[in-house]
Amino acid sequence: MATVTLKEGKDGKKETLENAIRRWKRKVQNDGIINDLRKHQEFLKPSVRKKLKAKEARKNRHAMGLR
Repeated sequence: MATVTLKEGKDGKKETLENAIRRWKRKVQNDGIINDLRKHQEFLKPSVRKKLKAKEARKNRHAMGLR
């Protein structure tokens, strides 16, 4: 699990809780923890996973302007 501690600046002031939460959210998102949890919430059969992957590839090709 991603952990974040409140930092103390050079001027002796502690970091605000809002800034620490913002850093934690960014760290969790960069580590891919949320996406991993969503992916493992339910089991997908290999055939369904393959269809979703193909659908996502078509969507990405269309977004790039390729056919």
